Amino acid sequence: MIYKTTCSSPIGNLTLAGDGENLTGCWLDGQKYFAASIHEEIVKNDSLEIFVKTKSWLTRYFTGKRPEISELRLAPAGTDFRQEVWKILCKIPYGEVTTYAEIAEKIAKQKGLERMSAQAVGSAVGHNPISIIIPCHRVIGKNGSLTGYAGGIENKINLLKLEKVDMTSLFIPKN
Repeated sequence: MIYKTTCSSPIGNLTLAGDGENLTGCWLDGQKYFAASIHEEIVKNDSLEIFVKTKSWLTRYFTGKRPEISELRLAPAGTDFRQEVWKILCKIPYGEVTTYAEIAEKIAKQKGLERMSAQAVGSAVGHNPISIIIPCHRVIGKNGSLTGYAGGIENKINLLKLEKVDMTSLFIPKN
């Protein structure tokens, strides 16, 4: 069984999902792939310990503090490849960005491959079921384009600004 609760944030309402012990989802209302990894009955439960801890984490994050991802028990559902990508996302420091290409290079190196598709990485990043906490908003295009955030580009910009990322060389693509 999967449990859910909701909470408000400066960028909109969030839905949290968990299995009773671990956080399995954190989505913005209207987010692309909202709850796509859940294939079970969902029961509302506002009092689970993981939800209380997650809400505290999010409150601290949105007030400019830097809570550690390791404070929360995370269990996002996804393929082995997606899990690898999400682990790399968790290592992107607060207030910094990386590119899809850089993540692809890291995975290629880990697997002993000559190269890895940045588009495949982009798909894995886009399907991250634990938005904000697994910081997919910190991934940008190789040329500085702010692209590919399932929660919407404006929310990506707001999260990066909250983290005081230098936005001077970043841009929203025309297409």
